[in-house]
Amino acid sequence: MQTEDKKEFSNKVNILKALAILLVVSGHLEFSLFGMFTPYSFQLALFFFISGYLFKEKYLDDIVTFIQRRVKSLLVPYYLYNAFYLVVTVLIFKLTGKFWGMPVSLKNFFITPFLNGHQFDLSCPLWFVTQLFMTMIVFLFLFRVLKKTNDSPKFHLCVFTLLGVFAIPLSKIIHLDAFTLIVVRTMFSLFFVYLGYYYRHFVEDKIDIFTYKWFWSIIVVQSILWLFNRDFDPEHGIGLSYVLVWARFDEQLIVPFVTAVTGIWASLWVLKVTYPYLKDSKFVRLMGENTYHIMANHLLVMYIITAIFLYTNGIPITERAKHDIYWIYNPVQTTYLYFVLTMFICTYVGAGQKWVWKKFSGINKD
Repeated sequence: MQTEDKKEFSNKVNILKALAILLVVSGHLEFSLFGMFTPYSFQLALFFFISGYLFKEKYLDDIVTFIQRRVKSLLVPYYLYNAFYLVVTVLIFKLTGKFWGMPVSLKNFFITPFLNGHQFDLSCPLWFVTQLFMTMIVFLFLFRVLKKTNDSPKFHLCVFTLLGVFAIPLSKIIHLDAFTLIVVRTMFSLFFVYLGYYYRHFVEDKIDIFTYKWFWSIIVVQSILWLFNRDFDPEHGIGLSYVLVWARFDEQLIVPFVTAVTGIWASLWVLKVTYPYLKDSKFVRLMGENTYHIMANHLLVMYIITAIFLYTNGIPITERAKHDIYWIYNPVQTTYLYFVLTMFICTYVGAGQKWVWKKFSGINKD
């Protein structure tokens, strides 16, 4: 790529990653940035899509380098965070009597991250990191086999689509244990990785998917999904949302797959519309470059904000222990303040962490 093309590519990726992490944090605060797309309906699929969009074919012939880079960029910082949140969780336990996590053990420290990533509640959003690592390794090997079998992109798309579509029915006919959960999550996520790759190489500069016909088609499809699957209250189930970490799709068979695809299209449309206004935003760039650290730290920042609210209102911190990890103080009034403060703090803390990490780790960009 020429310098200008590289800059535009980098800007677009950062905006899309920033949007994805905004969707994750807003989802944990139980509101949606996209009106008819509920929290948890496509955010993680968007991250998998971005990973596929960034995948480089050179690694198909250099497996060792690919794995080394993924270990350094994903697993090494993950276990550093794991150690950090072990200390934080123990400190909170000493102060409040509440242990936010599983019992401390070698298995829960080293193995549970790959099973469900919920060994420590405050860092549980990082379950996505180990799943991304596993998905990308499987994607690399599967893609190699498919290219040697049949080098047709449409054939590859069909195979990955079948994997994604049948992941949900499979979750309903097999017993979900630690291993089968990984299988289902990986099948589902593989499709979105390849979709990102396919979009970049065969759609982005070749097919205009942002015409009025596309726009209204997506709106109609999502409206129909909303009509029949809206989670109006808890007794209706999770509606358009799904909980991928536990392969919880309720009674749905195809809706999570479809709403993830329509949500990704909506994200790409938002990128197209906002790019002229956000391409030179330093804050958006920092947000996009530090999604890992925002993912890791936002629940801790919310916990601290809640503790401050409790203290200033004369409420003992033990009140926090009565609620789950996502609970915030007086959400009707404070939700958007939490959102703004959390994104601001996590972005700049992440930028500082990333600077230190790059300085001492020696990790180079792809």
